[in-house]
Amino acid sequence: MSETTVLIADDHPLFRAALTQAVEQNLDGVRIHQAENMGQLETLAAEQQDADLVLLDLKMPGARGFSSLVHLRSHHPAIPVIVISAADDTAVIRRAMSFGAAGFLSKSAPLDAIGQAIRNVLAGDTVFPDNTEENQDDNALAAKLESLTPQQFRVLMMLADGLLNKQIAYELKVSEATVKAHMTAIMRKLGIFSRTQAALIAQQLDVDDAALNPADSDQS
Repeated sequence: MSETTVLIADDHPLFRAALTQAVEQNLDGVRIHQAENMGQLETLAAEQQDADLVLLDLKMPGARGFSSLVHLRSHHPAIPVIVISAADDTAVIRRAMSFGAAGFLSKSAPLDAIGQAIRNVLAGDTVFPDNTEENQDDNALAAKLESLTPQQFRVLMMLADGLLNKQIAYELKVSEATVKAHMTAIMRKLGIFSRTQAALIAQQLDVDDAALNPADSDQS
């Protein structure tokens, strides 16, 4: 039997450990790789092109809302992704489905439910609550973003965070001219004409902070 490769992306060590336990209890001969931020996830996904599954938290350093999911589905479409998030309201689940996830689980789900979901997705099924429907606007947004290269996608996310060209160039270790060339390509591919429009498109990937931090909203 061939070895199964699973990527776990979450910034909390204890939850990565819990997911590792769930994977190991449900799969024989499994290799597990972990990432705690978006940069590590991008590197892992590029190195493990034949990975069988990604378990993905939406809230990680370097990720903007659904940007990590969109990146994976755009550039590694053969790898199924289960989103496991504390943001488990209906709108977030619908958006995860629309952006190409194979399943969605709440972080409060018991380990046996996580294990069953892993087995189901590896068998080719999807795992969502009943009556979950895709959002057509998000489908259209995902289709637009799929045309971007990984580096163009990074530039777009940094632009949405308010960085100037020289700051983006510094972060990516490229020249300002290269960043400007990426911006020109981004605007052409997205059919837009300004940095403001590009930033607004990127911001559509955001997840409401109250959804990502339900405990905080309960205290407010």
